[in-house]
Amino acid sequence: LMPSKSEPCGLSQMIAMRYGTVPIVRKTGGLADSVKSCQVGQKDGTGYLFDEYNAHDMLAVIAQAVGLYNGDPEGFASVQRRGMTADFSWKKSAKEYHDIYVKL
Repeated sequence: LMPSKSEPCGLSQMIAMRYGTVPIVRKTGGLADSVKSCQVGQKDGTGYLFDEYNAHDMLAVIAQAVGLYNGDPEGFASVQRRGMTADFSWKKSAKEYHDIYVKL
């Protein structure tokens, strides 16, 4: 659970995902860049995000995560696997930068 007000990069969510923890984060900075929403049946999600910096929004998304955990253990395990296999390597980042420069 990372209800950060701001987060320029953040490594904790990436470490958590690598070890099978499904992150619940506020949609800000590096957290928003590295955690893909699995809310509302999105097939490529790796965690849960909430927008506003308040307890109500945070608790609502926690309830969604608990609902998936209790109601669809196989679906929850899929979210865990996607997080564990997410690629945050420099090799991937370098290719993305290269592709941008080629387009220029």
